[in-house]
Amino acid sequence: MYTIEEYDKEKSKVLRYVLYKKRSKQEIKNKFYNSIEDEMLNEIIDELEENGYINDRNYIERTINEFVALNNLSLKEVRYKLASKGISNDLIEDYINEHAEEMEEYEIKSAKMIIIKKQSTMEEESIIQFLMKKGYKTKNIRQAIELLDEN
Repeated sequence: MYTIEEYDKEKSKVLRYVLYKKRSKQEIKNKFYNSIEDEMLNEIIDELEENGYINDRNYIERTINEFVALNNLSLKEVRYKLASKGISNDLIEDYINEHAEEMEEYEIKSAKMIIIKKQSTMEEESIIQFLMKKGYKTKNIRQAIELLDEN
């Protein structure tokens, strides 16, 4: 067992880590698994979840909004990046399904941006292959090309 003072000290460390930058539950476990005993760490995480400091659903939303603002990624890459942060596939799929239309639009816009960037140095077929390797859906690639052809 551990004392209340030990618990509070460790909880303060975890809270500082979470408040500095929002983290997923798994990121916190990975960071502190060597320095805080499992039982205490799980209790701290549970308490911080109850108080709203840790919320994987909010983490997904914030991270995806960041991707939309800053990156050109396929939905497959978005899924991979979230999964690498320890977010459960169920939560990721739920979010993407709930926001399916927005996510498809984002992928089309991302593909369009990459096509514009690569047009001067690559043939269209090479760009399509490049995008497919990155996980873009064929229909979204075609739609992005159509949008560019309209302009």
